[in-house]
Amino acid sequence: MLKNDLLLRTARGESTERTPVWLMRQAGRVLPEYRAVRMNAGGFIEMVKNPEFAAEVTIQPVTILGVDAAIIFSDILVVPEAMGLPYKMVEAMGPWFEHTIATEADLARIHVSDGSEIKYVADAIALTKKNLDHAVPLIGFAGAPWTLFAYMVEGKGSKTFSKAKQLLYTNPTLAHQLLQMITDTTIAYIKTQVAAGVNLIQLFDSWAGVLSPMQYNEFSIEYIKQITDAITTVPTTVFAKGAFFARASLNKLSCNVVGLDWNMDIAESKVLLANKVLQGNADPCLLYADEATIVQQTEKMLHDFGPSGHIANLGHGLYPDLEKSKVKLFVDTVKAYRHGSK
Repeated sequence: MLKNDLLLRTARGESTERTPVWLMRQAGRVLPEYRAVRMNAGGFIEMVKNPEFAAEVTIQPVTILGVDAAIIFSDILVVPEAMGLPYKMVEAMGPWFEHTIATEADLARIHVSDGSEIKYVADAIALTKKNLDHAVPLIGFAGAPWTLFAYMVEGKGSKTFSKAKQLLYTNPTLAHQLLQMITDTTIAYIKTQVAAGVNLIQLFDSWAGVLSPMQYNEFSIEYIKQITDAITTVPTTVFAKGAFFARASLNKLSCNVVGLDWNMDIAESKVLLANKVLQGNADPCLLYADEATIVQQTEKMLHDFGPSGHIANLGHGLYPDLEKSKVKLFVDTVKAYRHGSK
C-alpha cells in the first residue's frame, strides 16, 4: 500500500485532496546530489546501466524536492541499443549513433528485443521499489516509436530530423518495418518494467512536433496506439511534445493521461482531451523568474486546470542550470495550493 497515492488516483480519474506534482528530468543535473553520483559513476550511460546508481538518483528528487512520484532513471535510447544499435552520450552534443538505419541491409542487422538485453533497468526498478518503501509511486517510461526511429535514422539530435523524415517519403515501407520492430520491442520492454514493479508508464514522443499532422497519423500515433492497447495493468501517459494538432487523436487512445507542453492552451486542451487526465504544463523557463512570479504563475496554472483531472508538471524537462531552490518552490507551491481557497 502506497503512503502517497495521489498520482495514481489522479491518473485513474479519481478525486484527490490536492493536485499531485512531479517533474520531467527531476533526477538530473539540477540537483548537486545527482552530479556527485554521476561523477562517481563515471558518466551518464554508466549510471543508467548500474542499478545501484540508478536507484539512488531516482529517489533523490523524492527526498530533496518532495515530489509525489519517482521516475526510474534511465534513457529512451536503451531500446535501440537492445535492438543492436548502440549509442554514446557525447558531452555538449547529446546522443550519437555510430551506425544508423538507412537501407534494408541495415534493418537486417538489428532485431526485435524481448527486453532481456535491458535487464539492468528491471533490476534498477526492483531496487528502487525496495528503497522507496512504498513512499510514492514509481513511473516507468519508454520513447515513442517515432522518436526512437528519428534517432536511429538521423544518428543524433537535430532541429529538423530531415534525414529521418526523408526516409518517410523515400522508403515508407522500410520506415513502417522499422517502426513496427521498435513498437514490438517497446511493448516487451514496458511489460518487463511493469513486472518489475512500476506503477505507471509514460511514453515520450519528444520529436512529435517535427511531423505534419498527416505524417503523425501514419508514422506515430498508430504505433503509440499499439503500445497503449497492450499495456492494461497500470495507467499510461502519452507526452507528445509539439503535437498540438494531434490532441483530438490522442483523446481516442486508450491511455489514461496526456501530457501537454507549454504551447498547448489549457482551456482548449480540456475540450479536445475531454476523456483524459491532463499533465503539465508550466514553461520550464518560468523557473528562472523571481519567486513571486513562480508562485503566481504556478497558482494560475493550477486554477486554470481545475480541481480534478490534472497532474502538475512542466511542459518539458528541467533545464540543468535552474536553481534547485526555485524548482522546490514550484513543487511546494503546487502542494500548498487548494482550489477555491484563492
